[in-house]
Amino acid sequence: MSNISDIIEQYIKQILKSGNAGFVDVKRSELADRFQCVPSQINYVISTRFTFQKGYIVESKRGGGGFIRIRKVELDPDCTLYQAVVKLIGSQITQREAEGIIERLLEEEIITDREARMLEAAVHRDVLQAAIPERDRLRANLLIAMIRAILKG
Repeated sequence: MSNISDIIEQYIKQILKSGNAGFVDVKRSELADRFQCVPSQINYVISTRFTFQKGYIVESKRGGGGFIRIRKVELDPDCTLYQAVVKLIGSQITQREAEGIIERLLEEEIITDREARMLEAAVHRDVLQAAIPERDRLRANLLIAMIRAILKG
């Protein structure tokens, strides 16, 4: 059984897919009413499930007619896929950000489910036992190397 966050995420993704605009405007209070949850639950879903690493840009307009715009970001056509992913990873990356990139690669069917599980296992904080700044640099280097092997192999 899915939890409320999963249901809200799937609902927003379905709206994004069905529209032609490439974005969706949502009102936090309307979503909260629809799913009978508190507005902070909507904030949580948007801030954790619709991140840049997962391929989204979130903009908000405050005030009486305020809304949250969620836009699906397409990869830069001037870059190779590998270059785009390396740019997303940067010189250091947290476990959550790495998982977001892996999830996006899986959703875009660039990697298999097995490859995703292997990448996640290799970049997990329990495996990379180092102090945080060094761990995030090591995770970035490792993730870039493994993605290079998958995409260029």
